[in-house]
Amino acid sequence: MADAHATMAIVGAGLAGAKAAETLRAEGFTGRVILLGAERDQPYERPPLSKGYLAGSTERSELFVHDSAWYAAHDVELHLGSPVVGLDRGTRELRLGGDGGVIGYDRLLLATGSAPRQLDIPGADLGGVHYLRRVADSERLRATLQTLGRENGTLVVVGAGWIGLEAAAAARAYGAEVTVVEPQSTPLQAALGPELGTFFAELHQERGVKFHFGATVTEIEGRDGMVLAAHTDDGQEHPAHAVLIGIGAAPETALAEQAGLELAPREEGGGIAVDAALRSSDPAVFAAGDVAGAWHPLFERRLRVEHWANALNGGPAAARSMLGQEVVYDRVPYFYSDQYDLGMEYSGFAAPGGYERVVVRGDAGKREFLAFWQASDGRVLAGMNVNVWDVTAPIQALVRSRRPVDPERLADPSVPLERLLEE
Repeated sequence: MADAHATMAIVGAGLAGAKAAETLRAEGFTGRVILLGAERDQPYERPPLSKGYLAGSTERSELFVHDSAWYAAHDVELHLGSPVVGLDRGTRELRLGGDGGVIGYDRLLLATGSAPRQLDIPGADLGGVHYLRRVADSERLRATLQTLGRENGTLVVVGAGWIGLEAAAAARAYGAEVTVVEPQSTPLQAALGPELGTFFAELHQERGVKFHFGATVTEIEGRDGMVLAAHTDDGQEHPAHAVLIGIGAAPETALAEQAGLELAPREEGGGIAVDAALRSSDPAVFAAGDVAGAWHPLFERRLRVEHWANALNGGPAAARSMLGQEVVYDRVPYFYSDQYDLGMEYSGFAAPGGYERVVVRGDAGKREFLAFWQASDGRVLAGMNVNVWDVTAPIQALVRSRRPVDPERLADPSVPLERLLEE
């Protein structure tokens, strides 16, 4: 669709939305591009909110996808603080909140992202309870961690996922005491399985983090609006001066649901159901980023990926699809994490219980190694590099090849990964 009179509307002014707008212009589209965001901050990247920005090593100006002048220079109409509350697919119109009126579109991209899952327990509304999703959340939590560090205070983290562990690392760097409560038997069990979850537990325990596994927080005790303790279902009490809730995120599908778009099954991650070209059940509506439950040709199933690389690459793919180009979005899922002096990257997808073994190449004790998740037929489903760099490309090539690999060869550091692709 190269019509100069067409309107491309993008709902969700995050990384996926901003990169989609950039791509529309880069591909030569001269029509109207409207980018609508519920937040008042211009589009920014979220990973630093639990990493460098929370730790104080990243400046606020480094968060933004483009500087503020970019949008006017590229004739992208950026509407901040403009939540979209209605979608009429029959008239192809969006209804804005308040007195924002109505905006028509020819093609629509939903990049509405996800929102932190709320913990519905007594005390969850106390002033010292935090969630981490937006810039203001990170700034508020950073100020709290700095205070806890100065005053020898304690942060209780509910949930040992990526957000919880990265925040725990930042809290320890500030000098705060940290207790993590997690219902599974290891951290990151849904993402990595118990084998590598144990590795991350030891990493944090060596830095002074306390874990309470196999338990659920049932109440946050407070007085005068402030946090005093977190209580768990096994009767334990954990003193706390602040609580961070990191129990996952849910896709922001309310607009799509209201409009009657098909949703992906919950067991496949939920989100807006889209094909490999990121088209929804309405051929004029597309979805990308956290909210998209996309068919992945490589894994032959729907995947909803909540990580930075999916927004970075999915937004441009959706933009090209909106323009009528042939698109097959089949990138190998990728994410990264920084905790203390450990950096890691993960490529691929290995569902919990969906792999046969984990093969380690290198020395996990020295925290310099690779790990591979293999299927029963020897295919490499996913790979992770820990403090080992410049190996993402061959790891992703192994995943993409779908060819069986001898586990002993896979574990042998003397065998180049590239050679495994030739055997």
